[in-house]
Amino acid sequence: MADKRDYYESLGISKGASDDEIKRAYRQMAKKYHPDVNPGNAEAEARFKEVGEAYEVLSDPDKKARYDQYGHAGVDPNFGAGGGGYGGGFDVDLGDIFGSIFGGGSSSRSRNGPRRGGDVQAEVDLTFAEAAFGVDKEIEVSRIEHCPTCSGSGAKAGTSAERCGNCNGSGTVTSQQRTVFGTMQTSSDCPKCGGTGKIIKQPCEKCRGQGRVRKSKKFTVSIPAGIDEGQAVTMRGQGSVGTNGGGAGDLYVVVSIKPHERFTRRGTSVLLDMPVSITQAALGDELEVPTLDGKVRYKMPEGTQPDTTFRLRGSGIPNLRGGGRGDQYVTVKVAVPTGLSNEQKELLRQFAAASGESAPPDKGRKKKRK
Repeated sequence: MADKRDYYESLGISKGASDDEIKRAYRQMAKKYHPDVNPGNAEAEARFKEVGEAYEVLSDPDKKARYDQYGHAGVDPNFGAGGGGYGGGFDVDLGDIFGSIFGGGSSSRSRNGPRRGGDVQAEVDLTFAEAAFGVDKEIEVSRIEHCPTCSGSGAKAGTSAERCGNCNGSGTVTSQQRTVFGTMQTSSDCPKCGGTGKIIKQPCEKCRGQGRVRKSKKFTVSIPAGIDEGQAVTMRGQGSVGTNGGGAGDLYVVVSIKPHERFTRRGTSVLLDMPVSITQAALGDELEVPTLDGKVRYKMPEGTQPDTTFRLRGSGIPNLRGGGRGDQYVTVKVAVPTGLSNEQKELLRQFAAASGESAPPDKGRKKKRK
C-alpha cells in the first residue's frame, strides 16, 4: 500500500476538508476522468477508479476516521483481523517488502488469478420532487464486458490459448538474490506471458486478444425517496466484468438534483420564503402555502414580524432509511410596496400620525411662496 496515492491528494483537497468540499471535489474529478469523456484512455480510467475509491472512504465517517488514523491500512478489509502479521493487526507480505527494496516483482500475486472487475460510475439528474419521492430512471453506461466474438477467451474462433511453457502456466517465475539478509527468493510476473500463464498465438480480431471490450448498456435504476445531492445508488455486479473468473465490479449511480425555483433543502427539511404584504403581516391572513404535496392553508396571526418562521410538520423530505418525513419551514418575507400613489402615501402618513410616529415630509409638495 506504500505506493498508493493519498486519498486527499487524489481528490485535490486538504485533510481538514468538509463533507461538502469532499463531495464537490469528487464530482469534479469524476466528471474530468469519466471513461465516456476519455474513451480509450487507460490512465484516465485508472484515475476515475482512484477518485471513486477515495470518495467511498472519505464520505464514510467510520472509514474516514480509520483512514485518518492508520492510512490505507485502516480501510483494508483485513484491518484488525488476527493473524501472523505484525501486532496481530496487519498481514505483511514479505515479497512486497523486499520487492520494493530490491526492485523485485510483485510477490506471488499472479495476473492469472481471479481479478474483480472495475467499478463504473454514472450520473443521473433529478428534479427536486423526484429526489424527494423517488423515481425510476433509465441510464446508459459504458463498461467492460466479455468479448462476444471469443466469449472472453481472447483467442480467435476455432483456436484456444496455450499454457505458457516458461512459467508452466503459473504466471510467475522465481529468482534468488543475495542480500544483507541472506539469500532471498522472490517471485515476479512471467516476462513471456505477462503474468497471465497463457500464450495466445492467434488473438481475436474483435478484442485483439484481450477477451474484453467496452460496450454501452442501458439500465433502469430505482432512485429511493429522500436521496440527496451527491449520494449514490449502488447496483452490485453491474460494473465491468472481472478476469480469470473474478466477479464483476459495481455500478454507482451518483445523484445530481436540479435546483427548485422556490424550495431549498437542508437534510430532510424543506425551506421556503413566503412573501406577504405589510397589510397581511399587520392584520393577519390565511395564506396559501406551496408544499411538495400541493398548496395548504396556514392562518398567519396578526402582527407577524418580518423573517418569522413557522413549521409545517411532515411536509418535508421522506427519510431515506424510512421513519417518516421531515418538516417544512416557511419564513415570512414582508414586501415593502413601491410606486405608491399620492393617496396611498397620504394614508400611510395618517397611519403614522395615528401611531404616534413622525412621518417624513412630502417632498413632492411645492412650498408656498411668501
